[in-house]
Amino acid sequence: MKRLFTILFIAIAQITFGQNNDIQSIQKILSNQINAWNSGNVDAFMVGYWESDSLVFIGKSGITYGYNKTLANYKKNYPDKSHMGKLQFDIISINPIDKSHYFIIGKWHLKRTVGDLEGHFTLLFKKINGIWNIIADHSS
Repeated sequence: MKRLFTILFIAIAQITFGQNNDIQSIQKILSNQINAWNSGNVDAFMVGYWESDSLVFIGKSGITYGYNKTLANYKKNYPDKSHMGKLQFDIISINPIDKSHYFIIGKWHLKRTVGDLEGHFTLLFKKINGIWNIIADHSS
């Protein structure tokens, strides 16, 4: 019986430790995105996104498919630092779906000289080849 408890404890610890590492990795990606955005670098901001034609971005203008189209939309809608402003995320929840997917809910805020913006987002992260990527983003 003691052996069974030891095995269960180790299994639970490994799952918890793995989730903590995953959450830290996802939080690092989001932090890097904030830093990139606030320095005016949209290309670096996109590093967290899956470089695939299957990336899904849903925003006020509808659905965009693909990394390159999403990047082009960001550059079109935020052409310079005055439009980009200073980005802040408030994470509401980070929840595992399974060992290779996480669902994130949060708020975004842009402090800008041309008028502040804010809204909510949901992100679906997937671990692909050992790296966490945003595969779907719904920002409103």
